[in-house]
Amino acid sequence: MSKLDPMFEPKGAVHRIEVISGMGRRRRFSADDKARIVEETLVPGAVVSEVARRHGLMPQQVFTWRRLARRPVARAPAAEATLFVPAVVEASSPSPEPVRRPRKPRRDRKAADVTGTIALEIDGVSVRIGAGAEARTVAAVIRALRARP
Repeated sequence: MSKLDPMFEPKGAVHRIEVISGMGRRRRFSADDKARIVEETLVPGAVVSEVARRHGLMPQQVFTWRRLARRPVARAPAAEATLFVPAVVEASSPSPEPVRRPRKPRRDRKAADVTGTIALEIDGVSVRIGAGAEARTVAAVIRALRARP
């Protein structure tokens, strides 16, 4: 008879055996699932290890989720407050006689059209912004004009 290694022999009755078969795979938990699991650990008397085991997780993973949940949420930097300035619209007075100009060669109407143009004057500097300008570009121009010494 061969003697078994005492290290591998159970000292008492075996109550539970867990067999892990197949390849392990990385599971994905949604933010709601993570929040629900972390919330379970925050109940008075809850043990993180037991909650983790119930969900098939390692306690370290649940502790990481708890730490991340305590972090303040990163927010985009606050946009500069929008300031309103008075707009002055000058009505053009009809001139007594129309001024006749010599005819120029016909250009593209979009280039000659001045409707939709924004005219800014800040500290004596005038800027005209065309109708197709992007909002980011307009904001950058205004910030640059305001930042002048």
